[in-house]
Amino acid sequence: MAFQGKRLKEAYKGVDKNTLYSLEDAVKLVKQGATAKFDETVEISINLGVDPKRTDQLVRGAISLPNGTGKTLKVAVFAKGPKKEEAEKAGADIVGDEDLMNDIMNGNINFDRCIATPDMMGIVGRIGKILGPKGLMPNPKLGTVTMDVEQAVKAAKGGQVQYRVESNGIVHAGVGKASFSNEQLKENIAAFVQAILRAKPQGLKGNYLKKVTISSTQGVGVHVALSSVTEG
Repeated sequence: MAFQGKRLKEAYKGVDKNTLYSLEDAVKLVKQGATAKFDETVEISINLGVDPKRTDQLVRGAISLPNGTGKTLKVAVFAKGPKKEEAEKAGADIVGDEDLMNDIMNGNINFDRCIATPDMMGIVGRIGKILGPKGLMPNPKLGTVTMDVEQAVKAAKGGQVQYRVESNGIVHAGVGKASFSNEQLKENIAAFVQAILRAKPQGLKGNYLKKVTISSTQGVGVHVALSSVTEG
């Protein structure tokens, strides 16, 4: 822990907490501070001027980042018959129906994304209390309840990021790895911010996008000037 404290102190030396950096400079600082012995994830945190308690101000969706996330997701699919075969061919890690439901009920949740065909939602609904709190419940708004199983699996495997505003009004997500080039990270961050802007609740008054911060897994937060991520 002493080493980590020393490393963080060194990282803080190069970052002014009161400065709003351009996206380009912020990415450079985050990459410079990612000195852990593993390939750290670059994360984005966006403070929104919404009230998540109001159903008309929920911000939720999914976006496929242009350069992926650098992480390979394990995907589970509820399907049967031809759709089961389609899921398996598309690269799904786990495919099933009641057998998959039973595995989940027994605590075997070895996947990062869950997809289901509409006819399977009766089964999936029985384990909603398990999947829901973990953010794994299939949802048609996120494209995870669909007959196009192939596309849903490929999107999940190809770097699609799901987002949902938390109770404190913050949206956060992983947008790449520290090993990505500056340009790849900038493109992913800009694409994510644009997705959040498009998801702005209709009729919302006041400032919507309040603060954008990026960091690496074990690095310090760097505040980004809104103008550098909202243009274009």
